Amino acid sequence: MSRQYPIEKYRNIGIIAHIDAGKTTTTERFLFYTGISHKIGETHEGEAIMDWMEQEKERGITITSAATTCFWSPGEYLSKEKTNSHRINLIDTPGHIDFTAEVQRSLRVLDGAVVVFDGVAGVEAQSETVWRQADKYNVPRICFINKLDRVGASFEKSLQSIWDKLTKDAVAIQYPIGEEAQFGQIIDLIEMKAVKFEGEMGKDVVFSDIPEQMIPKAKEWREKMVEKIVTEDDQLMNKYLSGEEISIEELRSTLRKAVIDCKLVPVMVGSSLKNKGVQLLIDAIVYYLPSPADLPAVRGTAVDNEEVVIERHPDDNEPFSSLAFKVATDPFVGTLTYIRAYSGKFTKGGYLYNTVTQERERISRILRMHSNEREEVEEVFAGDIVAFVGLKNTSTGHTLCDEKNQLVLEKITFPEPVISIQVEPKTKADQEKMGAALKKLQDEDPTFRMETDQESGGTILSGMGELHLDIIVDRLKREFNVEANVGRPQVSYRETIERSSEAECKYVKQTGGRGQYGHVKIRIEPKERGTGFEFINEIKGGVIPREYIPAVEKGVREAMEKGVVAGYPLVDIRVTLYDGSFHEVDSSELAFKIAGSIALQDGAKKAGAYILEPIMKLEVVVPPDFLGDVIGDLLSRRGRIDETVDRPSVKAIYARVPLSEMFGYATILRSLTQGRGTFSMEFESYEKVPGNISQEIIEGKRK
Repeated sequence: MSRQYPIEKYRNIGIIAHIDAGKTTTTERFLFYTGISHKIGETHEGEAIMDWMEQEKERGITITSAATTCFWSPGEYLSKEKTNSHRINLIDTPGHIDFTAEVQRSLRVLDGAVVVFDGVAGVEAQSETVWRQADKYNVPRICFINKLDRVGASFEKSLQSIWDKLTKDAVAIQYPIGEEAQFGQIIDLIEMKAVKFEGEMGKDVVFSDIPEQMIPKAKEWREKMVEKIVTEDDQLMNKYLSGEEISIEELRSTLRKAVIDCKLVPVMVGSSLKNKGVQLLIDAIVYYLPSPADLPAVRGTAVDNEEVVIERHPDDNEPFSSLAFKVATDPFVGTLTYIRAYSGKFTKGGYLYNTVTQERERISRILRMHSNEREEVEEVFAGDIVAFVGLKNTSTGHTLCDEKNQLVLEKITFPEPVISIQVEPKTKADQEKMGAALKKLQDEDPTFRMETDQESGGTILSGMGELHLDIIVDRLKREFNVEANVGRPQVSYRETIERSSEAECKYVKQTGGRGQYGHVKIRIEPKERGTGFEFINEIKGGVIPREYIPAVEKGVREAMEKGVVAGYPLVDIRVTLYDGSFHEVDSSELAFKIAGSIALQDGAKKAGAYILEPIMKLEVVVPPDFLGDVIGDLLSRRGRIDETVDRPSVKAIYARVPLSEMFGYATILRSLTQGRGTFSMEFESYEKVPGNISQEIIEGKRK
């Protein structure tokens, strides 16, 4: 089977945004207008095609990123013929911060993104987070200011908030005619036409002349747009300065180049719920966002040497390379591993090599996904996003490639969990099922961790927030029929040290027969927050034989896990092994491991070990009448208020609050604001716990 669509006609894009900005509703319109679905599913009715999990339908939020494929030709709504000249692989991502890993891994494999904003709120907290994630992976993007039909919506204020908080490079290529209830048409500033959306579900796109009263506004904004676009091309700039007319094709091609280079971000307008503006947005995806062929070659490293860089171009003739970015469990077909193919082609039935686990994987089935519907395909080509069925040993972030041409693509790094709960299965049968179920959930979600509590023997689940753990427990119950008792959420504290210190441990044990002897001297130093652990071996002249040094490191790591103040893991330290001694007969790996462990504990105590707690970045949106009460409550929770911002008819409070003070906040906020307040929070950093609270944690009075 040969390639149906040339790679230049591919668009791999994601839809990203703050919670409730209208991502899923926009995606549903995409599917409807491109002919994938014949009925529009609404999120608020629990019928969105892309939200297919039970939990998503009930809560009206997106939890997992869903992939789908649709087809489109720009301007095809003006003719009766459907040419479907472009293939769009679309990923709808969650907006809720607890599922930020879903967004992150999706952006890693996408070529472009549509960032959706609520026309009332403008840039919100999570909008900034996803924007930064897109910056990290250099993802070209288009902004879509949605919900302009709502009370309090303002295109200009929303655009201003994009300029102020995200980027000065945003350029409006559309302007709304009317706002709030009057919003009905859009001015296309490139073609200088008014656009109306008529007929069933706004299917009929009608271009007409701009209404008289709007012409001055349209000219003003077109001028701003042209100025921004021409600065990206010297020839065009000269043409513009000499007063010549710049054609639509010139504007589009220059804007496309600037978007792909991440120098400009087009801003569009609409209301997905009211079926206005979505077709033009799909046009813009084809016009301005890159195909895989427009982007530089993907870079990886050699399997045995990270210094050696290997490039793979988006070309079917190159060796096959792909990145697994998501693992999902499907009740009908088993494990689905979503991959993005970067180069080459591959036919099902063959083997691919996993360069991380160094194992071969047989690929017997390849599926193209339409949310949770699926289509069997024979081959996968460069630029495709598909799912492989039934892989045994491939997880998120692994590279699958041709065995004769191996490389390791850049891994996806995920944030550490900040909150834990303990779960106990209710019966013996539940216990047996729970282990397997949690293993599956862990394979799916890299930010979810499970471990066994050494003291109680219970299972501890850790995740990104209360909602995250709530969903995991709910899935245990529904998908895997595991009944469990769930403990109260607990904060994942950490420990670190204040200053440098040195420690020595001579572990000598004489029993009948062979004894134990291990002697180490170590130096412990604090590192910058978030940089992790580093072990340095400075042993000279064989004072400790080489084979015992890994054992010392292992002992140090084990002691770090247990901590020294209140039993929480030690982080961000550097340990240097600089001296010691050994015994020809009695020394062993075990003795050096124990010596390393004891030395670390002694050294950390001397170095002024203290407890760290997770600090959350919080955005609270409340009516003005309740502002004082909400701020007072946040201050009582040890919160620091960064700023308050005026929005149409509401106030937004930005603050930083310790996670330990935020349990059950949703209920408190509802009662403080008569149910009208909303909030979102995300992890920001770890900070030192005040002395009185530290004492409570040590004594076990505070969880």
